[in-house]
Amino acid sequence: QRPVGRGFALPAGPDLRHFLRAAAAGQPGPSPELPPEPGSTSGAPKVYLETYGCQMNVNDTEIAWAILQKNGYARTKELDEPFVLLRREKAEQAIWNRLQHLKALKARRPQARAPLRIGILGCMAERLKEEILHREKLVDVVAGPDAYRDLPRLLAVAESGQQAANLLLSLDETYADILPVQTSAGGTTAFVSIMRGCDNMCSYCIVPFTRGRERSRPIASILQEVRMLSDQGVKEVTLLGQNVNSFRDLSEVQFQSVAAPGLSRGFSTVYKARPGGLRFSHLLDQVSRIDPEMRIRFTSPHPKDFPDEAIKLSETSPDHLPQVLQLIQERPNICKQLHLPAQSGSTRVLEAMRRGYTREAYLELVHHVRDSIPGVSLSSDFITGFCGETEEDHQQTVSLLREVRYNVGFLFAYSMRQKTRAHHRLQDDVPTDVKKRRLEQLIATFREEAARANAALVGQAQLVLVEGPSKRSASELCGRNDGNIKVIFPDTELEDAAECGAPGRAQPGDYVMVKVTSASSQTLRGVPLCRTTLSCAAASH
Repeated sequence: QRPVGRGFALPAGPDLRHFLRAAAAGQPGPSPELPPEPGSTSGAPKVYLETYGCQMNVNDTEIAWAILQKNGYARTKELDEPFVLLRREKAEQAIWNRLQHLKALKARRPQARAPLRIGILGCMAERLKEEILHREKLVDVVAGPDAYRDLPRLLAVAESGQQAANLLLSLDETYADILPVQTSAGGTTAFVSIMRGCDNMCSYCIVPFTRGRERSRPIASILQEVRMLSDQGVKEVTLLGQNVNSFRDLSEVQFQSVAAPGLSRGFSTVYKARPGGLRFSHLLDQVSRIDPEMRIRFTSPHPKDFPDEAIKLSETSPDHLPQVLQLIQERPNICKQLHLPAQSGSTRVLEAMRRGYTREAYLELVHHVRDSIPGVSLSSDFITGFCGETEEDHQQTVSLLREVRYNVGFLFAYSMRQKTRAHHRLQDDVPTDVKKRRLEQLIATFREEAARANAALVGQAQLVLVEGPSKRSASELCGRNDGNIKVIFPDTELEDAAECGAPGRAQPGDYVMVKVTSASSQTLRGVPLCRTTLSCAAASH
């Protein structure tokens, strides 16, 4: 239920100016504005990037830009316009509207200048390829998520006035040798893609059809990227994938005979787990050792892939790796926060969604997680109004929200996607007004319970990674705690508890201990106690 896509506009000709526009029909949240590339020259071909949707889109944009930069392109801000925050169900129409805007821009362009070209990259390009290529001739270039290496050739074809497209999906493309160019220079946080595609085949989800089968990057290339980010001063890395905890690196021959791991108790899958390869627990272990002052998060895991047993490194080795939950509990720099997408609280709906678990199995996992990681912060995804959902099913989802009491939630009304199993086998029979009412009730319930969960933190000291000034007040700073909850506090002179420097104001990338004084469903507020380090904070607890 996270369809994505991206696009661009480009002119060609003697005074070559290329614009790359990216957009997505997925989760809301535009990427940051891209700064001009240092050292770029006015004579180089130029691209303009604009990204909407889930974080995977942003990472794809960084990969595409790395490829274009290597081929001599530079960035421009000539099409600099305010970003529009898109709601999931309206994002696709917003992209068509944006394309119409670019078409008008193309028509107004003086004949003396090189003609403007328009295109789309990513999952939306793959999913709606026929409509994109032929609808009012809006698009000159179309590239799917596995075709970014082909962008220079596609752009060259477009310069000749022809349409250019590459929408082939790959069984092995991971862009492992491409180090993404970070789009927010100097940022304190970054996302690192560890895998692409998905094998789960949930009935509502378009991802397996637009991003292809699941394949993992070699661990060595991931560690190289994380080390590079650490050297750049990044203080928090999120490992990114559609199903991160089914990660399986097959690049090292000596680990290809390792037995396939089990599943969480009471969970099943539509595909047979394959043996061999280094698993997610090994990756998490290695990444967490790179920099003790760098926080590590990961998203999104699937609830089925949290087996209880430790992972044996090889058939001939007696050594075992701790399982993922144990690593989270033991390592101070692995955040005590877990995303457990439930999607529904009704076993009947979960079966229709092909999620591979019952409500009872999911709740057993939640209890196991909380027993394993005291104080863990939980987040989840929910879809309301799925095919055949009754009022009783909906009330079971409401009761699950109350029982689990998540700290963070992502809730959406169901929107059917072509190509999915639901599109072929099920009826989207819940009326729009019913979906809207149910979504409003879920949101209200979530906020009520999240406010109670966050209120339990009042009076406690929380370690906060400072991200920058608060959007609402220049006299306040904003950051996130270990549980990924936003924390707001006054920007004042602070002592350095780690004794590494003189008193001063906290800067982005600093860790600050904050005593929580109030809480809402989405935000904590508090008073800063001192600047510190992650290691010092862990040692004092």
